[in-house]
Amino acid sequence: MAKNKLINTEQLQQRAFLVGANVSTREDLLSQDDSMQELELLAQTAGIEVVGHVTQNLTIPNPKTYIGSGKVDEIKLLVEEFDADLVIFDIELSPRHQRELEKALGDTLQVIDRTALILDIFAQHAHTSEGVLQVELAQYEYRLPRLTRAWTHLARQAGGGGGRTGSVGGVGLRGPGETQLEVDRRTISARIELLKEELEKVRAHRSRYRKQRKRTHIPVISLVGYTNAGKSTLLNKLSDAELFVADKLFATLDPTTRRVSLPGGQKVLFTDTVGFIQKLPTELIAAFRATLEEISAADLLLHVVDITHVNASAQAKSVQETLVEIGAGDIPIITALNKIDGLKDPQGAIAALEDFPNTFPISALTGQGLGALLSGIEEFLYETFIDIDVQIPYDQGQLLSLFYEKGQVKQVVNQEFGTRIIGLIPRRFISRYEPYFSSSLKNSAIDEDDFELE
Repeated sequence: MAKNKLINTEQLQQRAFLVGANVSTREDLLSQDDSMQELELLAQTAGIEVVGHVTQNLTIPNPKTYIGSGKVDEIKLLVEEFDADLVIFDIELSPRHQRELEKALGDTLQVIDRTALILDIFAQHAHTSEGVLQVELAQYEYRLPRLTRAWTHLARQAGGGGGRTGSVGGVGLRGPGETQLEVDRRTISARIELLKEELEKVRAHRSRYRKQRKRTHIPVISLVGYTNAGKSTLLNKLSDAELFVADKLFATLDPTTRRVSLPGGQKVLFTDTVGFIQKLPTELIAAFRATLEEISAADLLLHVVDITHVNASAQAKSVQETLVEIGAGDIPIITALNKIDGLKDPQGAIAALEDFPNTFPISALTGQGLGALLSGIEEFLYETFIDIDVQIPYDQGQLLSLFYEKGQVKQVVNQEFGTRIIGLIPRRFISRYEPYFSSSLKNSAIDEDDFELE
């Protein structure tokens, strides 16, 4: 992956100057100061030394350089003063903004944005073949629209057949009159298509594995949360596993599944997934589709929140927004408020997040509160059935099958536009049927003693 780095890592350690831009018309979950602190942590995670920073408030971005021309001149002087060789913007720069900033700040200075920095961190932390493929795809899709002559060189006309270009991927031939820039674009495009094909195979394999897993009728719980919230630590504690844990951002990327016994003896599968962050690059979300589908296929999400973090509420909201973005916004959630062992006033901090669903204060490190958390998961998954009346369209046959498999059917009527079915369904599946309610959902839950559970 070294050849695909978006940041120059030939030196022992780069010196970065950070730039933040607060646009008044844009609403961010984190304040500008907090976002800049997070950007500094990201830079440190990537092995970069931060030597200074500056911010600017804008009404609208400058169409040429995003920030104002006066601020560009100021940054140029500060970069020289601090002897920085890299400028990192706490926004996603358009290809034009990046080109114009590099021209204005000097050809020897590298300008990148938050997205490129996160992609570089993922490249450093990807270890499995799947992870490497996903990160490589995200990097190339980010890089392709940003290819300029500043990145490559104009090739001489290759009279006749030409030769192999030697650019990324080692594929593609240079035709007569074709510039190196055009060769690079074509080569990277071909590499992107190849990576997509490989990842589609991975996606198909995961899909088959999930189908086999569903046949066991063992519920699946996906651990989600902001990066460094303690998900891997929690999975280690629950399953006596030995997953890699580190106090840094994006320490683990690859999904890991472990079997855990609930207090009543039932078995469930816990799956740890990649952590989220505000402004998560869209390229990563697309490239990690196969991995993120592990979340959207879960029966229940366990949202792990670092309750000790000053921006715990904003981080939790960022996770919720990302879940909606990847199509997992309607899956039931239990919230684990982690690291309460580090709080002087646990109740005060917990009260600040009282709007989040089904909260359980825990310490993944010491094990405090894990018994109550597992009991809460058990109650949610197994003990409560809901009485519903739904009309399922004929093109939603999987919902009808799920009802027969997991629920208790009382009455079925085939109608013109779908099948009306009345009965009981485990509460964990209720969100999947909400769009098809044919009458108001009854408030009362049906006790499991009245019916034989699946």
